[in-house]
Amino acid sequence: MRPFAYARADDVDTAIATVLARPDGEFLAGGTTEIDLVRQDVLRPGLLVDINDLPLDRVDDLPDGGVRIGGLARMSDVAEAPGVAERFPVISEALLQGASPQLRTMASMAGNLCQRVRCGYFRDAVSPCNKRDPGSGCAAITGFHRGHAVLGTSDKCIATHPSDAAVALVALDAVVRTRGPHGERAVPIDEFFLLPGDTPEREHPLEHGELITAIDVPGAATARRSSYLKVRDRASYEFALVSVAAAMDVRYRTVADIRLALGGVATKPWRARTAERSLLGGPATREAFAEAARRELAPATPLPQNEFKVELAQRAIVRALTALADGDEEGGTR
Repeated sequence: MRPFAYARADDVDTAIATVLARPDGEFLAGGTTEIDLVRQDVLRPGLLVDINDLPLDRVDDLPDGGVRIGGLARMSDVAEAPGVAERFPVISEALLQGASPQLRTMASMAGNLCQRVRCGYFRDAVSPCNKRDPGSGCAAITGFHRGHAVLGTSDKCIATHPSDAAVALVALDAVVRTRGPHGERAVPIDEFFLLPGDTPEREHPLEHGELITAIDVPGAATARRSSYLKVRDRASYEFALVSVAAAMDVRYRTVADIRLALGGVATKPWRARTAERSLLGGPATREAFAEAARRELAPATPLPQNEFKVELAQRAIVRALTALADGDEEGGTR
């Protein structure tokens, strides 16, 4: 491991100023991903500023029925918070399926959103990788890419975003709140994650020294009827091949509201807007779900090893939506 300086901060302004004082300064929260990458010589910070003492770990109800999640709230605490588990089960389920209990106890929500990709070529520190070394190429395109993206790719990068929680938050139109050298701002979460395009090294719009202080999830009655489906190679502690965050309101067997996002198949948490438009106002039937899924995956650009993800994603969408629709019928929904 390369040597680096270490500092602690107990207020937000001090933390930001300390990071800004050095161009190679970085924030350190749970460290469940960051420390691994430092050890692997993928990240090379000159200074790590420990922000665990900052008062950003609360989970509070909002007046509109939503919830504000502190940037330093631990995944385990958020998953168990009554305001989340009762009103936004898709978030709780995504968090519980996103990591082992040990990691959930350490990992922060902001860190989870900003975690780096799990592509082996990015993490080996020597292979060509445009995220790690812009302009060097993408080894995954011609190498092993079974777990890589089929949506939102470019000729510069095909790595999938690894966060489960981010998929649920994208489905629910969350807002990321930050504070940095230019003050505070609010970023809609679907704009927080960037497609690789020609700049795959830039994964989010955060500036140097900009800190995520909170994540706001707006109130939505539809969110109470929501779920997270994760398909993976093994039953626990594994990243998604495909995941589906879904919330749906069915009235008189018609889709009155629908929120849908996909994980494991795209270079960012993927809001399935094509499928949503196809379903809204139409019948809540398995056939309609299948057609919407087909339309959503139509633009996919798979490679030989990951083309199975196209059909797998379609089947996962149908399974998730059918379960929600069946639950509505069993509960006597209109």
